Amino acid sequence: MSLDAGSFSRLQLAVKRVFITENETNFLAFPPVRNAIVIFGAGYGWAVLARSHWLKQCAMHYWGDIDTHGFGILDQLRGHFEHVESFLMDRATLDAHAAVWGNEDKPLRVDLRRLRFEESALYDDLRDNRIRVGLRLEQEYIGFQWVNDRLQKLLDGSGDPDF
Repeated sequence: MSLDAGSFSRLQLAVKRVFITENETNFLAFPPVRNAIVIFGAGYGWAVLARSHWLKQCAMHYWGDIDTHGFGILDQLRGHFEHVESFLMDRATLDAHAAVWGNEDKPLRVDLRRLRFEESALYDDLRDNRIRVGLRLEQEYIGFQWVNDRLQKLLDGSGDPDF
C-alpha cells in the first residue's frame, strides 16, 4: 500500500515494531511478523516519516546495504528517530556473505555521529578500505535463511513471540 506523508502520519496502527528496508525485493519478501509493519524506505529523505510521531512508540529496525551509504542513511534516520536499531548491518552478516560482495563506486567519506560503536567500527572499516577497496554488501544478496534466523534471534531476545 502506498500513502502520502500526511495520511501515513495520521495512521493509528496497533503495531509494536517497524522494519524499514531500502530494497523493494526485501520489502516484498520480508518474513511475516505479527504486530509489525515493513516500510520501503527507498533511500535518504526521512522528513516524510519524521511527522509520524506514532513511530516513536514502536521498536524500529533499519535494514540497509552494508556500505557507507547504508550507514549514512541509518545516521540520517536516527536524526529523526534516535531509537532506531540496525538490522543485518553487522560484521557477521558481511563476513558470512563474502561470496556476493560488491563494489561501492562513490563511498561516503564523512564522519557519522549517530552510529553505535559496532556500526561505527564497521563504517570506518568500509570508508577507510580496511577490508577491501570499495566493499559493499547489497541487502538483497543476504540469504533468506540468514534473515529468518536473525529475525528469530531479534524477536526471541525481546521476549516477543510474534514471528
